[in-house]
Amino acid sequence: MYGLHQTGSLANELLEKRLNKEGYFQSKIVPGLWHHSKRNLQFVLVVDDFGIKYLRREDLDHLIASLRKYYEVKVDLEGKEFVKINLDWDYDNGRVHLSMEPYHEKALRQFSNLVPSIQQDAPFPHVPPKYGVAEQYAEYDTSPQVGPKEQKHVQQVNGKWLWYGRAVDGTLLTALSALTAQQSKPTKTTMKQVQQLLDYIATQEPAVLTYHKSDMVLAGHSDAGYLNESNTKSRAGGHHFLSENVQYPPNNGAILNVTEIIKSVMSSADESELSALYINSRKKLSKCEQF
Repeated sequence: MYGLHQTGSLANELLEKRLNKEGYFQSKIVPGLWHHSKRNLQFVLVVDDFGIKYLRREDLDHLIASLRKYYEVKVDLEGKEFVKINLDWDYDNGRVHLSMEPYHEKALRQFSNLVPSIQQDAPFPHVPPKYGVAEQYAEYDTSPQVGPKEQKHVQQVNGKWLWYGRAVDGTLLTALSALTAQQSKPTKTTMKQVQQLLDYIATQEPAVLTYHKSDMVLAGHSDAGYLNESNTKSRAGGHHFLSENVQYPPNNGAILNVTEIIKSVMSSADESELSALYINSRKKLSKCEQF
């Protein structure tokens, strides 16, 4: 039925039933990761888009033949794109570069966002720290609330750029998280923040995220911002990646970026740091279970 919001979910459920008949099953630990009961083949499935890892061509042909019983199938043996993410494979150096330039350009056109005359280098307003101050006070947004049209605009910007941020450009995630917390009751200050984010995206080059081969040892960094969110809240930040089995693991492309507003009100910067460490540790343990 055209326009039915559940269409993608229903189509995916039917696809799952058909794949099960052919011996393909979804992982019980990692959603979206599939394997065959006997063949050495794995793939990631998002609605109806497959990213396939195989060792023998006959295994790939079996999957393609299974799908062609029910669907028209297009195959890209070079694996250049997956869910709108362009993949540039550098097998000689053991790297892959991820980008979404066409998505980036189309999204900017959707919001009619022109490149500003002054380059914007920050995705969100910066509050300068007050060094040497004995007490730090929370700041409140006292600007007037805007109407439903502006609220919808905030929601559209969040929805459109969240996928881009999660996929290739982690610099957007903190700003998007803050705007998400405000989108139920946006104000004039919120609208200025939205415009700053769009100006930042328009003036910066499209992001490229690089992953390089490693020992696949899970590593990460944890940090926190104290009283830098509305309602006297603080923010936890984390960068999780796969790296080498050494004392100081070199950086790699993120498998998870944490930009989470801490639910409780922290009474000090130390408490914020400990809370962020706890949040990131829990995230890391859940990733270990997946691996």
